[in-house]
Amino acid sequence: MSDVTVAPVHLDAVVGGLAANPALPPESVHRLFAHRRGFGEIAKRPDLTDDMIGAIIADGDHWLTYSLALNRALPHAYRMTLAGHPDPGIRVAVAVAAADAPRELFERLLADPDPRVRGQTVENDHAPEDLRARSAADPDPGVRATLAQWWPGAPEAVRRVLLTDPDDSVRAGACSTYYRRRPHPVPPADLVPALLADPVTRAGAVRHTTLDAETASRLADDPDEDVRGELAAHPRLPSSVRDVLAEDPSALVGLRVFARPDTPPSTRAAIHARIVTRGSDWLAGDLDDDALERESTHHLARAELRSLRLPWVTADPLPHVDSPYACFRASAAMSDRLPEQVVARLLHDEESDVRTTMALHARDRIDPATAERIDRGHRPAKRMRWRPADAFPLPAGVLRRLATDPEPRMRQLATRDPDLPSELLGVLAADSDQGVRRTVAAHPSVPLRELTRLLADPSEQVATAAAANPVLPPAEMHRLLALAGL
Repeated sequence: MSDVTVAPVHLDAVVGGLAANPALPPESVHRLFAHRRGFGEIAKRPDLTDDMIGAIIADGDHWLTYSLALNRALPHAYRMTLAGHPDPGIRVAVAVAAADAPRELFERLLADPDPRVRGQTVENDHAPEDLRARSAADPDPGVRATLAQWWPGAPEAVRRVLLTDPDDSVRAGACSTYYRRRPHPVPPADLVPALLADPVTRAGAVRHTTLDAETASRLADDPDEDVRGELAAHPRLPSSVRDVLAEDPSALVGLRVFARPDTPPSTRAAIHARIVTRGSDWLAGDLDDDALERESTHHLARAELRSLRLPWVTADPLPHVDSPYACFRASAAMSDRLPEQVVARLLHDEESDVRTTMALHARDRIDPATAERIDRGHRPAKRMRWRPADAFPLPAGVLRRLATDPEPRMRQLATRDPDLPSELLGVLAADSDQGVRRTVAAHPSVPLRELTRLLADPSEQVATAAAANPVLPPAEMHRLLALAGL
C-alpha cells in the first residue's frame, strides 16, 4: 500500500501522532500502552473503554497514569481511584483535570497531605465555593497565596482573611497588580491604609487609594518601580508629580505616564522616543546586574507599548486616528463609531496591528480582497498561531490561487479548502516549507501516496500530523506500530 519501505525518521513522533488519531482501532490502542518512549499521550484519548482504563492503571507506568489523570473524559470513579495514588504528581494531575467533578473529589483533594495537590485544587474554578473558602486557613502559605491569586472573586470575608494574613507572600498575592483571573478585586476601604503602608501590598493598593498631594509625593520616591508605575496610572495624580514620574529611570513607569490622557503632547513624545530608542544588547552578557535590569525593563516597555490599548482613546477616537503612535491609532480602531473614510484609512495603516484591529471592528466592510491583504501583511508583536484568516475565511477560489503563492505562510492557507484538488495537494505535499507540508499532512483529502510519504518527512511536526490524520488506513497504522516494536 505504501511506497515508504523504511522506518520514518521520527518514529517516536509518528507513534505519538497515532496515539491522537481518532480513527485508531481499539486493538491498536491496546498495543500503544506498551510504548515507553513518549509521555503516555494514548491515555488522554476520550474514547478509552473501562477495560482500557483498567489496563493503564494496572500497568503502573508513570507517564501513562499521569496522562490518564489529565484525561478530562475520565469517569469519576477512576478519578477517585487516582486521587488516592501514592504519587503526588498523579494527584496533582487529577486536580488539574477536575472540571465538573462531584463534591467528594474536591473534598478529598483539598484534604490531601501534599500542599502541591491542595494548591492545584484551589486554582480550580469548579471547586465548591465553601470548600475553597476553607483553604484561606490552609496550614501552607503557598496554598493560601495561590488561593488569593486565583480567586479574586472570593467573598469579602475570605479576602479579608487573605489580606491580613501573617505571611508576606499571601498578602502580596491578595493585594497585587496582577491576578490569574478577572475582574481584579477591590479591597475593603478600611484595609487600604494598612495595605498602602505594607511594602508587600503597597503597589497593589495604590490604585485603590484616595490620593492627596502629600501621599503622591511620598509614593513617587518609593524604591519599588511597581509602586511608582501604579502611581503614574492613578487618575487623580497631581500634574507636578506626573511630570516628575515622566523622568523616572524606569521605562515602565514612563510608559504609564505616556498612556495618561492628561500628559502634555511634548512629554508624551519625549517618553515615546526614550522607549523606542534601542538600548544596549541586554542579552549579550556584558552588563552588570543593575544595567541588565534597566535594559530588561526597557525591553518589556517596548513590547508593552506595541500592545497598549487605551480606553479613553477608543471612547473619543477621531482626534487620534492620525496619531504618530501606532497604539493610539489601534485604540481608535477599536471604536464602532468611526466614519467610513476613517475606517478605510485605518485598514491601510502602515502598522499591521492597526490594520488588523480595524478589520476586527469593521467586519461588515471586509471583502475577500481586503481580508487577504490584511492577512498577507499580518506581523504580530509576538509569535502566535492566530492570524486574520481565522476571523475572515477566504473563499475556495482564493485559497486555490494561494496554493502557488510565493509566500509559504499564504500557501498554508490553501489547505483550508476541504475540496482542494488532489493535484494541488500533491504539489503542496512536496513544498519546501515544512509549515505547508504540515497542513497538507492533516488534510482530509490528501492522497494516500502523499500521506505515507509525509510519515517519513524530515520534519517531526509533519510526520506527527500525518500519523494523526484519520484517513490513514488501519493497515498503515499496523505497519507503523510493527516498526516501533509494538
